[in-house]
Formats: sequence, C-alpha cells, structure tokens
Amino acid sequence: MSRYRKVAMATLGFTLFVILWGAFVRITGSGAGCGSHWPTCNGDVIPRSPGSATIVEFTHRITSFASLVLVVWQLVEAFRAFPRGHAARRAAGWSLFFMLTEALVGAGLVLFEMVAQNKSVARGYWVGVHLTNTFLLVASMALANWAALPEAEGPDGGTPSPIDETPRERSRWIFAAAALTVLVVGITGAIAALGDTLFPVKSLAEGLSQDVSKHAHIFVQLRGLHPFAAATSALVVLGLAGAYARSAVPRVRRAATMLGVGVVVQVSLGIVNLLLLAPAAIQLVHLLVADWVWIALVVLAASVLERGTEPSRAELRAAPSP
Repeated sequence: MSRYRKVAMATLGFTLFVILWGAFVRITGSGAGCGSHWPTCNGDVIPRSPGSATIVEFTHRITSFASLVLVVWQLVEAFRAFPRGHAARRAAGWSLFFMLTEALVGAGLVLFEMVAQNKSVARGYWVGVHLTNTFLLVASMALANWAALPEAEGPDGGTPSPIDETPRERSRWIFAAAALTVLVVGITGAIAALGDTLFPVKSLAEGLSQDVSKHAHIFVQLRGLHPFAAATSALVVLGLAGAYARSAVPRVRRAATMLGVGVVVQVSLGIVNLLLLAPAAIQLVHLLVADWVWIALVVLAASVLERGTEPSRAELRAAPSP
C-alpha cells in the first residue's frame, strides 16, 4: 500500500471518529461546554478546571483540528504521488475545502449559540447545513481513497447486467437522484436526533403521540418524516445496488454489495433505535452506518462513471458466462 493511501485511509477513518464525537457532544448536551467562545474555550486557549461538558466539547475541537492537519497532509501527499489533473489531487483539494467550511459551520453553531438546549427553528436550518457539508466532506475523502486504487478493471466473466449499458449521462442522473434521497434521509435523521435529545420521551407510545400533536415543537413534528424518507430512500438505493450487483466489472459489484448490505443494516438499526427510544450507543452506530451507506454510494457512482471502467456493449456481449 502506498504512503498516500495510508494517509488517505487514516484521514477518512479519523474524520469519521470526529463526526461520531460531534454527535456525542449533541447527545450529552455539551455543545455549550466552551460557552459562546471560538476558537478559545470560555476565553482560554486551554480551559482551566473544566467540567465534563467542557471536556467533551474541547476534545471535539482538538480532534477536529487534528483532522484538519491530516487533510492538509493528505493534500501534500496527493501532490507528491500523482501528476497534475489526477482525480486524487482534486478529491484531496475538495476534502480540504469542505473541512474548512465544516470548521466555519462549527464555529457558527457556537458563536450563535445553536447548541445545547437551543430549541429555535434557526437551529434546524443550521443542522441541515451542517449535515450537508459533512456529507460532502466524507464524499470527498471517500473519492480521495478511491482515486488511489489500481487502474480500472475490465469485465471478468460475471453475468452482464442491462444497467451496465446505461448511457453515462443517464447514469449520472440516476446516481444524483439516489444521492439526493440519502441526503434528505440524513437531514431528517439529524433533525429527528435533535428532537430526541431536546424532547426525550419515556415510552414509544408517548413519542408517537407527540409526533402527531399539533401542539408539539416543530422538531418533534418533523421527526415523523424520517422513517418515511428512510423507507423511500432504502427502496431506491437497494434497487440500484441490486442492479449493479450483477455487473461484469468486479469493483462495481463490490461497491454495490457494500451498499446493499449497508442499507439493510441501517434500516434494521433504525427500527431498533425507534423501539429503544434512541439510546446514545445506538444513535452513534446508526450514524456510523449512515456514513457507510453514503461512502458506498459515492464509491459505486465513481466506479460506474469512471472513464474506462464502464464496459462497452461489445465487451459485455463478449464476456464469458460463469
């Protein structure tokens, strides 16, 4: 494994940890642990006599900075390892861009006090922007890893799928639509998680009654949208994964399988999360698998749309049967 790939994998893995820790900050209500100060913590570079909330929030800031350092290192290694115009350079550059915007969004959340027990509607918009930027950051990092893989593989004798012959322009629209459904699920899920944190319930019946109450907070009312959005997206993405699981190209099949398995696991976790009233541990695992599904979709799209990977009609017809 090349030095660049080691750095890129470490960068993605560590950033996923930082994302999970950010969710832990929200779950524990520690977002105001450093007050409305940024980049300092309660006015200090290093907090003095910190409480538990301050420790949790300050740890998130330290790990976020470490993630930024890794992204810069990844970009440097990309420029050393690949020629001008290579996909790895572009993906590493976008990773740095979205890491910087992620920091700005995080700073805005703190400075405008959109953390802890803030129940304003504005916080919902901030959550949507934050989730979207995080998905774009993770997508860039996934592509930074994918671009360093060996050159495209040709058909290997797998059963050709009709979808392999889909024109590239149409494939772009198909994947864009699938990505949009996953993004909507992510945003509704983030708002649902925020509602669970701000308005905890003691039973499933109590939670369901709150969801349909006209007097409930908007975050609680929107919470009910998440399962419907998740079910719709799961059907779309599973159909896509199933179609490409029969591709004649090995890397496409692997990505499709990763995507399909991830969706099944994610839906199962969603049901468990609902029945158990969103315990912290399940929320974190649920978020991690959401990133898994998103990464798999991005890798599948890149593998299908990659110049030279998509087999031609002639290659597909010539591919031997298994």
